[in-house]
Amino acid sequence: MIEVLLVASTAPRAENLAAAVRDLAKSGEVRVRLAGFPPLDELPDAEGLVSRQSFAAGAKGPKAAAAARGAKDGGPVWQAARQDGALLSVARRAKVIVALDIQAVYTVWQLARINRAAHACYGVAAATRAVADRSSRGGHYLRADFVASLPRAGAVARGAKRRVLRAPKKVARGAIGPRVLRTGPGARLWRAAVTAPGLPEDVRFKLARRVGEGMRKANRPGGAVLALTSAAGRTRDPRHRARLLGDAARLDLARGRVPGGLADAVKAELGCADTLLAAGRKKPAAASVMRAMGLVFHRVLHFDRTESPLADAPGEFPAPLWHSSAVTALSRPAGRAVPAAAPPVGRPLRLLFVVRRNDHFLGEIRDRYESHPDVEVRVLDVADDPALAKVSADRVAEFRLGGAPEVGELLERRLRPHLDWADTVFVDWMTVPAALFTAVDPGTTRIVVRLHSYETFSAWPYLTDLSRVDDLIFVGAHLRDLTVAAVPQLREAHAPALHVIPNAMDLASYDLPKDAEARFTLALIGISAVAKDPRWAIEVLRLLRESDERYRLFLIGSDVDARLSAASKAYAREYEKDLAGLEEAGAVRRLGQLDDVPAALTGVGVILSSSVRESFHCGFVEGAASGAVPVGRDWPFFARGATGARTLFPQDWVVASPREAADRILALTGSEEVWRKQARMASEHAIATWDWPVVAEAFDHLLLGTPDQR
Repeated sequence: MIEVLLVASTAPRAENLAAAVRDLAKSGEVRVRLAGFPPLDELPDAEGLVSRQSFAAGAKGPKAAAAARGAKDGGPVWQAARQDGALLSVARRAKVIVALDIQAVYTVWQLARINRAAHACYGVAAATRAVADRSSRGGHYLRADFVASLPRAGAVARGAKRRVLRAPKKVARGAIGPRVLRTGPGARLWRAAVTAPGLPEDVRFKLARRVGEGMRKANRPGGAVLALTSAAGRTRDPRHRARLLGDAARLDLARGRVPGGLADAVKAELGCADTLLAAGRKKPAAASVMRAMGLVFHRVLHFDRTESPLADAPGEFPAPLWHSSAVTALSRPAGRAVPAAAPPVGRPLRLLFVVRRNDHFLGEIRDRYESHPDVEVRVLDVADDPALAKVSADRVAEFRLGGAPEVGELLERRLRPHLDWADTVFVDWMTVPAALFTAVDPGTTRIVVRLHSYETFSAWPYLTDLSRVDDLIFVGAHLRDLTVAAVPQLREAHAPALHVIPNAMDLASYDLPKDAEARFTLALIGISAVAKDPRWAIEVLRLLRESDERYRLFLIGSDVDARLSAASKAYAREYEKDLAGLEEAGAVRRLGQLDDVPAALTGVGVILSSSVRESFHCGFVEGAASGAVPVGRDWPFFARGATGARTLFPQDWVVASPREAADRILALTGSEEVWRKQARMASEHAIATWDWPVVAEAFDHLLLGTPDQR
């Protein structure tokens, strides 16, 4: 005979109780007892129900009495139950303890701590399965796994006593706290609770989010994701469903994982954005769009792993954005009232450079035109303007959707003086400044934007009005092709003119004499991002040292940044494991950030590019210019396309695998004569192709030439 204890915070309906007892009896030979707040005695008899106990009768003190009075509103069931000795005695003998409603879940969990061999269940369906399981195993049943999963006696009790709760909201907080959810039974009970049929939408939504947050704090992120997605599957309200799916996806991303439900979460959020915009609710629609884009362009998907779904399928992965009416409205071209004017005659060209704290790639360009007799230069860092610095992406999105007129007024007021002064505005990076400057009509001022690499994997191309950009510069054809495939606005009639101009680099200064010992020294410049994939370079070194232990590797630049996400932390952990033995053997040296890279490269004979993604890879080209033999990986993000590392660099510079890289290095460094010859050829090619005096001509044509000369 299996003792079953049903616990309810409110008296169940008579027909529901009778059905529950019948279902349990079908699963095995049972004795069913019911405990809960009164009026249980008013319930009609149910066949198979051997007792009904109103545990409030055993509660003592004014607090317990108040709890009993508030029970029908979801009051503190456990506060009353824990003082009822008769109930505790029944619970100790029970084999299955069942919560009939959500407010009883915490009490069942606590009773299961007292009786560690009992099944703890939420709902009759789970209880019938438990009864059937016990019946099939006979009298020697022991829930060893259940016992082991519970905390030590008193570990939770002390916290529970401190958190005797006075109101339903507080009860829920305590019952769904980390101490409960850290245990298997507690987690299972609440996961079942959020999917219970018949829950009001608002209750399910709030409960699921609390359970999800509690599981996260209890270090059960997988359980949190399961609870949230399961609740979403039972949720009909589109707004609630989108938030639950989004919460689940963000939890997975926070763990450094690609969410299995990412597509569903994005689709649900965009559906809400479309509905909100159709109802004229522009501010929440903008927030919804940005939440969707936050998922699509999350750094874990594209930056902190060695793969990217956008790089794998640029015509498919971002497609849900293209089909959203809200995103379509967001990126709708506003155009300009008049076309950009031709360069002025009789006075210098007024050139405004615009950045936001990152002018790293602008040095040579700025220096050239500041000393040019026919150009007058100004520089604007939008981060230095407090009013502009406060304009967030969400506010830009709201303005682009037709709301937030104050944003347009602010931008007009702050940017118009700059636009009135400048003949040409050169915005480096398609990020905040590009979105701000294209949010207002530039008049006759020409707008030139340079896109590097990061922006392609971000929301900024959608927040920038590309119809107001006259010229868009890419530093490589492979990046242009990927961006055009991923951003449909660049394939439309209003798209800007597209140009490919390499980064500006002073390569001649790197051409310095090499030490003879440099022949066996490899270098990798820039290792802080996962995209640089220094582990690939370490594998090349291992293969080389199998043939000759004279080979060693210099790592130049800040180390892999493990702080960015769980994914980057996981990569950094494996990277450190790779380095451990090699550093001890002197095969790898981490040089960190250097003030004089050209001097350091005099001791380097082979320059590597191990990246999965690059817009150009200046460090690789600088190494080649220094006279180091270039050995570059066929960047995986672009390797399947028509353009990539193999079309940017000479074919023999690029390899497909660490083995191929090692073979090339062994062949070209086998003798000093061959090594020096190959190194000289690489240096000459790099300087003749990408040195600043060569590249400067392309910038002159673009910035100073007339429209028919560009």
